[in-house]
Amino acid sequence: MFKISRGQRVVISGLLILLAFALGYSNLNPMFKDASMIAAAFVAGYPIALNAFRAIRFRIVGIDALVTVAVVGALIIGEYWEAAAVTFLFMFGAYLEGKTLEKTRSAIKSLLDLAPNTARVIRDDKEIEIPAEDVMKGEIVIIKPGEKIPVDGTVIEGNSYVNQAAITGESIPVSKAIDDTVFSGTVIESGYIKVRADRVGDDTTFSRILQMVEEAQDKKAKTQKFLEVFSKYYTPSIIVLAVLVFIITRDVRLALTLLVIACPGALVISTPVSIVAGIGNGARHGVLMKGGEVIEKLGTVKVLAFDKTGTLTVGKPKVTKIKAFHGEEEELLRLTAIAEGYSEHPLARAILEEADKKFESLPSPEDSEIIAGHGLKAKAEGRIILVGNRKLMLDNNINISVEIEKYISQEESLGQTVVITADENKVLGVISIADDIREGAIELIKKLKAQGIKKIVMLTGDNKRAAAAISNKLGLDSYYAELLPEGKVEILKKLQSQFGTAAMVGDGVNDAPALASADFGIAMGGAGSDVAMETADVVLMSAELNKLSYAIGLSRATVINMKQNIYFAIAVVILLIIGVLLKFVFLSSGMLIHELSVLLVIINAVRLLAYGEKK
Repeated sequence: MFKISRGQRVVISGLLILLAFALGYSNLNPMFKDASMIAAAFVAGYPIALNAFRAIRFRIVGIDALVTVAVVGALIIGEYWEAAAVTFLFMFGAYLEGKTLEKTRSAIKSLLDLAPNTARVIRDDKEIEIPAEDVMKGEIVIIKPGEKIPVDGTVIEGNSYVNQAAITGESIPVSKAIDDTVFSGTVIESGYIKVRADRVGDDTTFSRILQMVEEAQDKKAKTQKFLEVFSKYYTPSIIVLAVLVFIITRDVRLALTLLVIACPGALVISTPVSIVAGIGNGARHGVLMKGGEVIEKLGTVKVLAFDKTGTLTVGKPKVTKIKAFHGEEEELLRLTAIAEGYSEHPLARAILEEADKKFESLPSPEDSEIIAGHGLKAKAEGRIILVGNRKLMLDNNINISVEIEKYISQEESLGQTVVITADENKVLGVISIADDIREGAIELIKKLKAQGIKKIVMLTGDNKRAAAAISNKLGLDSYYAELLPEGKVEILKKLQSQFGTAAMVGDGVNDAPALASADFGIAMGGAGSDVAMETADVVLMSAELNKLSYAIGLSRATVINMKQNIYFAIAVVILLIIGVLLKFVFLSSGMLIHELSVLLVIINAVRLLAYGEKK
């Protein structure tokens, strides 16, 4: 069946109106002019009436219904020019709105365009090209310069520079070598790599981002929900008002004009169009906000609580000093590393990395028990070994002498994290570990304070002296140390009661309870992290700290944009109603102003896509 597009209807309707004007200046029968106007009204008005009928079936009375009633009324009373003009302007306005709305979704569409279509894999010792969704977990994928990486995986051969902007928002390509992780949707700018597919299809980070961005558009802000409820009652009220105006004035034209121009089209679209533009801008810059309510309220945060390790610090601690109080330092490191064999804690990884430099291989612990917030207890080479903090030693009746305590305190005052190793009877020694402050952390704290954040604190399981040293360097308002995961939740509740809306910023792994309990959970470096992407309200895909300030700024810019749109839309409706009642505004001119107001609201929202481009 032949189908006429919206754009084609606009053109045909416009040509018929021009034809009617031409016929009006000719000596032909006036009925030809009227017929041309009626045809123009039908061509442009048919889809409007159809949409109105479909909506009414679901008990929705919208602008399509109001325009249809007005046009039918105009045709009945012989106002053919008004009927043609109103339908043409409405259809033309809808066409322009659609084109402009595409712009607001351009950031999201650009993400969709980055989805890889094909993959080059090795099967049966042959290199073949298959659809990206057909790659199986564990397969070897080959990616050449200029190609998109089709899977999340680990580099097993080669090296390259990868543009990760689609995932993390980082503008500078990142170097990738053997054992590095790569993400689907990123692009190799130079080099050649072979990748083992760890995540494929819908399980890749890129696919999950697309899914979350799409879901975020459906999660409405409170303002948007209110406006939708408002319009539900407002539109029928306008119909009643138009009927009353007709009963009082007996002026059909006035009543029909009121029906059309009092429609809240610009008001209804004012919030969602800003939300879509804001979410799209964030996604393009590696900031995922899970819904309209999140982007609307993030800018209202009064207190920010940061995790330390992996958030304010790089998250790659290194052993800086080994002090043995009984035996040799090398033996202390060896025993500690064996005990930490099954631990995934960042401090354990630092110890294991140091041990790898000095020992070719180490046996696994015979038994291992992780004691949350304290350390661990393991059996290494027939001996019970305790590795952890003071609390662990105290709970196991291990005495820390004055000499050892003095040494530990000195190390902690320098910002070092101290790991104590003991056997069943005594402290064997101490390993000092340091984690560098993340680049840009000090500048971020200054930016956040300039943005009006009332209180910025650090929550950490680290000792008080090390926490104090980091806090002072960063210029934080306060810190809370030696916290277990549930302790962070308790502190957050207190901060919420004292200061108001609170956000927790962490890496999304061991901070999951705190991220979930805060008003807003913000996960840093979420690329590839299931916990971060599921738990947090806002996911900063890269570990760039400045993205946090960007997210808060974007939230505030979006809210300002929404308010501008709402105030403008209300002002236009009020002025139009006054103009109609005073007979300054007529059916066709009212429709023109109405459509222009909708278009201006959308254009204003489009400005959000440029937020941050010059920063």
